[in-house]
Amino acid sequence: MDVSPSTRVALVRARARLVVERDPNGRTSVREMRSAVPLKLVPHRGRLRRADHALVHLVSATTAPLGGDDLALTVRVGPGAHLVLRGVAATVALPGHRPGGSRALVRVEVAEGGSLQYLPEPTVVTARARHEAVFEAELAGDARLRAREVLVLGRVGERPGHLVSTLSVRRGGPLLRQSVSVGAPEVDSSPACLAGRRVLGAEVLCWGHDPAEPVSRPWWSLVPLARGGSLATALADDAVTVGHALDQARQHHPGSGEF
Repeated sequence: MDVSPSTRVALVRARARLVVERDPNGRTSVREMRSAVPLKLVPHRGRLRRADHALVHLVSATTAPLGGDDLALTVRVGPGAHLVLRGVAATVALPGHRPGGSRALVRVEVAEGGSLQYLPEPTVVTARARHEAVFEAELAGDARLRAREVLVLGRVGERPGHLVSTLSVRRGGPLLRQSVSVGAPEVDSSPACLAGRRVLGAEVLCWGHDPAEPVSRPWWSLVPLARGGSLATALADDAVTVGHALDQARQHHPGSGEF
């Protein structure tokens, strides 16, 4: 990682890693945890002692990402282990002093019988920022995944920057490959894209049985995927409303009671 003393003009290249495994008593514990500024991993110690799953918080230690930053987090959930990885504060993508945009990659692997709930806080794309967000998951045959993403186009009263977000989930082959590009006003205002809404939410569910057919309500939907799993999407003018809409969509998923 290379950080200039005060202005952080230089590129930040951070690589963080988290590994959880199941112990002989059936509890999930953190076996490896390596933070890298600005990606800081903080385990919830009390929860670890009481539950069969690990709860870890992902905290941004500095203002990030800035233009030119290259951030990556690798997560491995061992056989039969269960992890909840939550964000603490919104990610705010900002323009930097260097040319080019920023990139944040989250790559996860969930082994047989394991589960991961990845629940970060929203990503806000500020004016003049150019950011790429990538989430990649590789699941074993009976592994379970719940992954949420909420994208906010600019701060209040601000034109957004440009964001490309990619969700990729594989289980012996591709389950989902979706890329969303936002930040062009003529596209964002189109009914085929965001219909003028500021916030887009998506939640991937690979958890037990899938819904038998698509379900939709005003501004949200839940759609089963062709090779297993389902995808909920929602649009609104604020992140709280999108979060509630994704919660409503998830209630129509057959395995919702297990979360």
